[in-house]
Amino acid sequence: MKISIKLGLILLVIMLIIEFLLFLILYQGILTSRIQEETRDLVARGNNHRDVLERKFDDVTLHHVGLMESKAKTKVVVMDSDDNILVRSSDIDTKMKEILNKNITPSHHGFLVQNDWKKKAYFASVSPIVIDGKHVAFVYMFLDTKFIQQMNNHLIDEFVKISIISLIILIIAVSFLSKTITKPLLKMKEATKKLSDGYHKVTLDINRKDELGELALQITTLSEDLNRLQRDRIEFLANISHELRTPLTYITGYTKILQRPNIQVEEKAKYLTIINEESNNLTKLIEDLFELAKMDQTRFVIHKEKVSVSQLVQKVLNNIKPVFSSKKIELVYFSDGDYILEIDEKRIYQVLINLLDNAMKYSSENTTVNISVTGHKEFIEIQIKDEGEGIPENELPLIWDRLYRVEKSRSREKGGSGLGLAIVKEIIEQHDGKITATSQIGKGTTISVFLKRS
Repeated sequence: MKISIKLGLILLVIMLIIEFLLFLILYQGILTSRIQEETRDLVARGNNHRDVLERKFDDVTLHHVGLMESKAKTKVVVMDSDDNILVRSSDIDTKMKEILNKNITPSHHGFLVQNDWKKKAYFASVSPIVIDGKHVAFVYMFLDTKFIQQMNNHLIDEFVKISIISLIILIIAVSFLSKTITKPLLKMKEATKKLSDGYHKVTLDINRKDELGELALQITTLSEDLNRLQRDRIEFLANISHELRTPLTYITGYTKILQRPNIQVEEKAKYLTIINEESNNLTKLIEDLFELAKMDQTRFVIHKEKVSVSQLVQKVLNNIKPVFSSKKIELVYFSDGDYILEIDEKRIYQVLINLLDNAMKYSSENTTVNISVTGHKEFIEIQIKDEGEGIPENELPLIWDRLYRVEKSRSREKGGSGLGLAIVKEIIEQHDGKITATSQIGKGTTISVFLKRS
C-alpha cells in the first residue's frame, strides 16, 4: 500500500474517531441537560399544586388545579389515599394507569416515579398531600416523552448530515495533506534511487521550513558531497596514473639505454643514478598511497604515550640537520619550555620530518628555517617558518589536498608526490589537533601545528 493512501486512511480514521467522540459528548450533554430540566420542572409543578391543595383542599381548588393543567403540555391526576381519582386534566390512558397503580412509599417530598424516556410513554412524578400529619391524597404529574424522542431523532439526523459533510471535507483535506507530505517524500525516494544508481546530482525543494525541508537539505548536501567525491576520485585516479607512469617511463627508458652494447661507463653510472632516484620516488609514492589507504579504511591507528616535545623536536633536528647544512640552510630552534604531551611519537616525528623537508625543498641557499615550540593555555604550538618561495594566496587552502602541488612544472625536480601534506593533516586531526598555513610570495611560508595539552 502506498504511503499516501496509508497516511490518508490513518488521518481519516483519527478524524472520524474525534468527530464521533465530540458528537457523543455533545449529544449526551444536550439530551441529559434537557431531560434534567424537564423532570425538575415536572416535580416542581407537582409540588406547587400540592402546596396549594394543602392550604385549601376542596372541590373548587381541585377543579382549579385540573383546569390549569388542561391547557399545558403536562397532565395532572389527583388521587386520594383510597385510589379514588379526585381530579384529572385529561383522559387517563393505560400507560398512565400503570403508573397510578404503582405502590408509592409516603413522603412529603415530590419525586420522580418514572424517567425512562426510551421505553416509556411518560415522565411521571408524585407529590403527596399531607394535612394534619396524614397523607390524604397524591398529585401525579405526567409529561409525554415524545418530545425527547423527537429531539433524539433530530440530533441523530443532524449528526448524520454533519458526518457526511465532514467526511467529504475530510477526504478532500486528507487527500491534499497526504499529497503535500508524500509528494516531497516520493521525490526524495527518486533522488536516493538516483544516488544509489550513481547519478550524484539531484535537486530537491530545500526552502520548506519544516522537517521535510531539513531532510531535503541533507539529501541535497549528500548529493553534492558524492558528486564532489566522484570528481575527486576521477581526478585522483588520473593523477595517480600519471605519477606512476612517469617514474616507470624513466626506469623503462633508461633500462633500455643501459642494454646497449656500446654505452660508456660514465653514461651508465649517470643512468643508474637516475633509475635509482626514480625507484626511490616510486617507492615513496606507493608508501604514501598505502598510508592514505589505511586512513580511508580506518586502519590508521594512533598509539598515544607521554612524550617530551622538546626532546622529540631535538631528535628530528639532529637527524635532518646534515641535509640542511649540505644545502647551506640554517636551522634555528626555540622553545619557551619543555612540554609533555600524550601523542604518537612516531607519527608526530613523521609530521615534523615532512614539514621540514618541504621547507628545505622550497628554500634557497643562505636562508633560515625557524622551528619554535610555544605553550598556550589549551594547546602547544609547533611552528615551522621558512624564507622560501612562498605560496600564492588562492592556492593556500588547496595544499592539503591529495596530489596537489603548487609548482606542477617543477614537481619532478622537487621530488614530492603531493601526498605528504594530506598525510600530515590526517595525522594531526587524528590527534584532535589543527594545522594551518600562511604564506607570502618571495618571503616564505609558515606552518603552525596545534596539539592539545594533556
